[in-house]
Amino acid sequence: MSTDSNSFILLSQPLHQLRGISLDKAALLQTELGIYTIENLIFHFPHRYVDKSEIYTISQLQDDMPSCQIKGKLGVFQTVNSKSRISRMTAKFTDVTGVMDLVWFKNIRGVERAYTVGAEYIAFGNVKKFGRYFSIVHPEMEQVKSETFAAQSGQMSSVYSLTEKMRKRYVDSKAIGRMVNEALYAVANQIKEILPDALIHKYRLMDRQSAILQIHQPKDISYANDAKRRLKFEELFIIQLSLLVSKQLRQQSYAGHIFDKVGPHFVDFYENHLPFKLTNAQKRVLKEIRIDMRTGKQMNRLLQGDVGSGKTIVAILSMLLAVDNGKQAIMMAPTEILATQHFNSIFKYLQPLGLNVRKLTGSTKKSERNKLNEDLTMGTLHIMVGTHALLEDWVAFPDLGIAIIDEQHRFGVAQRARLWAKNVTPPHMLVMTATPIPRTLAMTLYGDLDTSVLDELPPGRKPIQTMHYFENFRLKTLQFMRDQIAEGRQVYVVYPLIEESEAMDYMNLNEGYDAILSEFPRPKYQISIVHGKQDATAKEAEMQRFKKGETQIMVSTTVIEVGVDVPNASVMIIESAERFGLSQLHQLRGRVGRGASQSFCILMTGYKLSADAKIRLETMCRTNDGFELSEVDLQLRGPGDLAGTKQSGILELKLANLSQDQAILTAARESALEILNIDPELQLPEHKQLNKLVEKGKLNKDGLHWSIIS
Repeated sequence: MSTDSNSFILLSQPLHQLRGISLDKAALLQTELGIYTIENLIFHFPHRYVDKSEIYTISQLQDDMPSCQIKGKLGVFQTVNSKSRISRMTAKFTDVTGVMDLVWFKNIRGVERAYTVGAEYIAFGNVKKFGRYFSIVHPEMEQVKSETFAAQSGQMSSVYSLTEKMRKRYVDSKAIGRMVNEALYAVANQIKEILPDALIHKYRLMDRQSAILQIHQPKDISYANDAKRRLKFEELFIIQLSLLVSKQLRQQSYAGHIFDKVGPHFVDFYENHLPFKLTNAQKRVLKEIRIDMRTGKQMNRLLQGDVGSGKTIVAILSMLLAVDNGKQAIMMAPTEILATQHFNSIFKYLQPLGLNVRKLTGSTKKSERNKLNEDLTMGTLHIMVGTHALLEDWVAFPDLGIAIIDEQHRFGVAQRARLWAKNVTPPHMLVMTATPIPRTLAMTLYGDLDTSVLDELPPGRKPIQTMHYFENFRLKTLQFMRDQIAEGRQVYVVYPLIEESEAMDYMNLNEGYDAILSEFPRPKYQISIVHGKQDATAKEAEMQRFKKGETQIMVSTTVIEVGVDVPNASVMIIESAERFGLSQLHQLRGRVGRGASQSFCILMTGYKLSADAKIRLETMCRTNDGFELSEVDLQLRGPGDLAGTKQSGILELKLANLSQDQAILTAARESALEILNIDPELQLPEHKQLNKLVEKGKLNKDGLHWSIIS
């Protein structure tokens, strides 16, 4: 398409409508980067910038300089052969001050065809010195022509993300930049402001059109930073506004069961069967839940609680509120082990009340399922604990009052939606996690939920002492294990792998089990072994042996991260601890410290540790606070790698970084709240664009409000 007709191009049109983008290139950008339209292209932002404001002479070069550009003349290409094939190609590059080498290892024939020997170029790249000469490997090359030279210097150069397939097809960062420039020339006048003027003035934000132009073609780094700040705020603000509108919509549109009485089951359990006195945090959270359940609106609450903070008791009391108001309750866990653990606890606690508490998992026999179905149909089943099996079509509740989901990040949104749909009136939803969530992540992932936090441990719990030992402390550790066992305690030993891996030099489970057997021989010592390749029956049998005290040591993989509650276990030894993330280390540590005795966590590692691994281990030894650990984990790993976040499209952020942009996120949420307080329906003229954006993102192809499902 000619430039003259650019004024007829729309943001929503496909890429091949732009000059210079063929159908083949458009298809490549679709498959590799998910860029379908011109709007997608201009919102594909650079991931870094290179300062091309200065051109160096060869005599000015120094070893390991950052990327720089040199103007010179391209010499004759020479190939270097290795074992009957071309291994690399070089060319001398000269200016009036000296000579250097340009080197290519890939696409050698293509390079030879692309560049003209004897012509003048600007070569750009990282400079290193090999032997007598400086060199640049795989330089960016731009031929010097009188009419274009001025444009090649004195500017910031944007660098765009690429894939290997794009490189092979000669679509590099410069090619993306040219496409973006063409798009901006064609549609810049269509980039409309979406933020209210009041917000732009309050936070001194660049206008939207200028921000998009400057993020691609910045005058200097300060302009690029201002553009990024504006677009980060916009991105986080729209997310927060959408979440808060979803929450508002749910509260307005979905009636909830009214639990207006505290009945005999709740009172009997609270007064006569509580295993320990509730903490102030548990009392506060229960009050929040009771208030929710009395409003006639459907509760949608996230309960965060560190390992051992007493979430299960809060869940039991919440389910008893439902039962006392004539409703049924379910608790869903992601694994059979955890579901069984919950069922055993709930059944034990509630047995004196005479309630019908049942379990449903994938391994539940058909005869038991038939009985469960009968009890469900008759309405005589009060509480059901289970896994994904609870989502099966035959599981129909006459009157489901509350659904509790444990370790909710392990369930997909569609799975949770099936629970929502099991009643005409949706059940109250309480989603729980023992993985503390950093504040910024919680605001983004769960910004449409009400949040409760259990930030106290039950009385009598002693902080776990955590130590980091290298291999030279192995004998000391083994003796410590013997001493603890002699005092009647039990020990976990956790390994990262089941079998030896050539790629990773970590002690594996089978090798470790043999080593433990040699140090703790039968019949004096008994050892359990548990791992993910065992079937559910074998796993449960081994865990029960350990729980009953029939074995003193459990050798395991991370399958025991959740689901095992053995108050007598006082030592957690984590082998190759550098292999684990902070969240997982904290979860594993939480398997001990559940009784009154002092408990210990020993982190065993090799001597070679990355900088991140050292921070993780130091943090583990310094604090037991899961929320502090989660913040460090976010800084180290970023939101995309934290548990469960990959299931959420919310975290596919283009610019914002939740570990670095906390202040922007806080300002964005506060601004969204202020606007909705003034204009809940977004009907004011200055909020027209915001209303369009929120409406556009509200429904998926099935017409279901995904964002209002916890």
